[in-house]
Amino acid sequence: MLSTLTDVLKIAEEKQIAIGAFNTPNLESLCAVIAAAEELDLPVIVQFAQCHEPLMPLEIIGPIMVDHAKKAKVPVCVHLDHGETMDYLKTALDMGFTSIMYDGSDRPYEANVQATCQAVQLAAGYNRGVDVEAEIGSMGRREFGDGDGSDDDAKIYTDPDMARDFVERTGIQALACSFGTTHGIYLKEPRLDLNIVRQVREKANGIPVVMHGGSGVSREDFQEAIRAGVRKINYFTYMDKAAGTAVAEWLKGKPAGEPIFFSTMRTLAMDAMKQDVKRAMQTFAMQ
Repeated sequence: MLSTLTDVLKIAEEKQIAIGAFNTPNLESLCAVIAAAEELDLPVIVQFAQCHEPLMPLEIIGPIMVDHAKKAKVPVCVHLDHGETMDYLKTALDMGFTSIMYDGSDRPYEANVQATCQAVQLAAGYNRGVDVEAEIGSMGRREFGDGDGSDDDAKIYTDPDMARDFVERTGIQALACSFGTTHGIYLKEPRLDLNIVRQVREKANGIPVVMHGGSGVSREDFQEAIRAGVRKINYFTYMDKAAGTAVAEWLKGKPAGEPIFFSTMRTLAMDAMKQDVKRAMQTFAMQ
């Protein structure tokens, strides 16, 4: 069933868990995520990041995401991740997305506040409970995570007092904070500062905190972050890697000259993603 971000985050708050938010830039990943959520009977967030546009245009996959969410047996929020322009946010909203993230984290603070207010005003015009997530601080590498791991100093940790001001002035429903994670593949173990999460929650009136860059974080650290107040966890890189690994292993076992069919690779990749997503969702649900 199609749900809002507020709907699923309310469930997370009541159960003291986090909701998994999985990027689905193709049909295989979308089907894998929803199948995993239905098997575990857990709410889920399917999302599309603007930087994934070269992989699959939003105008193609977006309506499919909304349609699959409506038909799902569990609550499914359809979310635009890391939207960078108002036009792109509007495109997603016109398709029926129930939540958007405006990412102005690389802009000066006041410019981020002003643009986020515009995003909130845009969402409010749809009169169907559209929610807005935004970000202050920075996780270094962007969503593709293709850096060389040398940019840890580029991370800008979220200031809890700034978070309070930001939430009060913008009226957002969820805040992505920087507290030690990085987008993409981890080349060294992350060091999380969960006091930032606790202080943001305390000072910003209990705002649901979003963890970006969750791939590679240990099960124990995920669950400590959830206990500290994280309620939405973005996850894509390791799910995508699981699909690639499954296909690579299958190809290694193929006798020379035997035909290779894309439909078989697609099925293997989809099942690998589903199993990886199920493990992540169980971790986020404190199971």
